[in-house]
Amino acid sequence: MNPVISADGSPDYVMFSTLMGAGINIVLDPLFIFGFHWGMTGAAVATIMGQIFTAFMSLRYISRKMKAVEFSRVNLHYCPSLMKRYLPLGMCSFLSQIALVISVASVNMMIKKYGASDEVFSRPEYAQIPMAVIGIVMKFFQIVISVVVGLSASCTPIVGYNVGAERPDRVKSLFTLLLECEAVIGVIAFIVVEFFPAGIASLFGASGESVYYADFTVKCFRTYLCLIVLACINKAAFIFIQAMGRPYISAGLSIIREVIFGAGLTIIMPMFMGLDGVLWSMPASDALTFIVSAAVIVMIYRQLSVPVKRSA
Repeated sequence: MNPVISADGSPDYVMFSTLMGAGINIVLDPLFIFGFHWGMTGAAVATIMGQIFTAFMSLRYISRKMKAVEFSRVNLHYCPSLMKRYLPLGMCSFLSQIALVISVASVNMMIKKYGASDEVFSRPEYAQIPMAVIGIVMKFFQIVISVVVGLSASCTPIVGYNVGAERPDRVKSLFTLLLECEAVIGVIAFIVVEFFPAGIASLFGASGESVYYADFTVKCFRTYLCLIVLACINKAAFIFIQAMGRPYISAGLSIIREVIFGAGLTIIMPMFMGLDGVLWSMPASDALTFIVSAAVIVMIYRQLSVPVKRSA
């Protein structure tokens, strides 16, 4: 099937608008930054213009092309009963994102604090290395997690349909398949970070730096992301559980991962291990979160292992 054609044969304006918005951003970035010499302001303007285009095309799709829902004033009135059902799902994503912000902020603060007390990175000429390297590592991790999130999110409509159709056997099979696929993605990412960390860093313009930069980059990749397989499985479980209509469990797991374990261990471990404690806080958080996630996954599997009700 053509990737830009939806099931009913009409153009998929949602994907088209997203791709075009990103394309506009990519094209305008060098024009505004280097052509108009706007610097970071130009990059921000290019991003905003891409987002405006995406929003405009999305509204056009809803108002003219969407057949399942009629976009009219009558259908926009406030409905308390629907809000009670949909708000928890939205709050789950909101809390997950806020928790992630807290976790990332904690890592940055601890890297800056304990990097300044390190024997090498306390020198002015090397002071920016820890922050620069952790930024590269997080960017690579974000790329991997984006693949994980995309694969998990694609299961959402299938999960919702089969939950509504009371087919827990299909939901269980899909959950198993998703976890297996995410584990494969995690293994591939693990191989890359453990065996080719310098190559990854070079893609971000890190070639030709000092030996301290190179050594810390390799150490950071191999330590910080050594349990990236568990991170992929955890993230997939969070999204799938939310798609099953259990936002509170999903939000709780996200908060446990990012705030309690993520931010907590990032603050506590460096007290005993210094800068290394910041690096080891990530795998420690993933391991502890996986223990909790595994218990929840087992519970979900037991609930899904019920006889399928078939009509006579």
